Amino acid sequence: MSCPRLQNLTYGIVGLGIMGGSLAKAIRENILSMSGAEGRVLACNRSTACLSQALAEGVVDRTFTSDAVRDMLPECDVVFICLYPHATLDFLEANKDAFKGGAIVTDISGVKGIFVERLPSLLRPDVDFVIGHPMAGGEKEGYANSDARFFIRHNYLLLPQPFNKEENLVLMRDLVTAMGFSRITETDCDTHDYKIGFTSQLCHVIASALVESADDEGITAFGGGSFEDLTRIAMINAPLWTELFISNKDKLVGHIDRFMARMGEFRNLIDGSDSEGLKAMLEDTRSRRMRMGSIRS
Repeated sequence: MSCPRLQNLTYGIVGLGIMGGSLAKAIRENILSMSGAEGRVLACNRSTACLSQALAEGVVDRTFTSDAVRDMLPECDVVFICLYPHATLDFLEANKDAFKGGAIVTDISGVKGIFVERLPSLLRPDVDFVIGHPMAGGEKEGYANSDARFFIRHNYLLLPQPFNKEENLVLMRDLVTAMGFSRITETDCDTHDYKIGFTSQLCHVIASALVESADDEGITAFGGGSFEDLTRIAMINAPLWTELFISNKDKLVGHIDRFMARMGEFRNLIDGSDSEGLKAMLEDTRSRRMRMGSIRS
């Protein structure tokens, strides 16, 4: 059950793509559909087709083109900026004076180190920026592929900063829980980038490399599910993931190096027909993966 305060806020979505659209739908379906709710969802986007669709579907109450975002921001109690990481920071800089006093502003970016460097100079004392990262989504792009159900039983990463007001952190925890997230993991930006570099960015690199390594695209006719499971995320948004990889390159390259070292070990064991060594490594792999599955924070 959504808390009453959430039902009476005005939410702003900047960037109505797959993630912005999913957030808007989750707020509409899980919070503002409650009896007596008086809150609103406002959305801003560069292209207008998705705005028209969201308005026709009743997901948002009002829409704004990008050049009119400064008309939207003063009305919003909570703003989700659903842009690429550097664009998020540029947006804050360009619109610093347009946010409503007392507003909570948050992001969805997959890399956070750059926020530590630039955020202090981009914040007004009366606007609280709560760094966040919803660990959910789909491999396809655009509002048409958004879905409130993406968030159900998924993890939300919250990165409290010294300047955050505790009551705003409480509201954000209540909000993401009401949207469907079943777990909130709180961490710092450096830890976030290290772990996301492994669990997300490295996985996208591996999936992409696997696809690129095929010397026969028709080889997938012999697929039995393993290839499909491993490479779903290789249907990648190239501009976004290029920015994420490079923005987190120090941590990501370290993960790639460790992965390649393990690949080399597997190659040598297989090439040398070392069945005992290979069996021992695979048994260790199974044990490690089972332990990983039991760790939830």
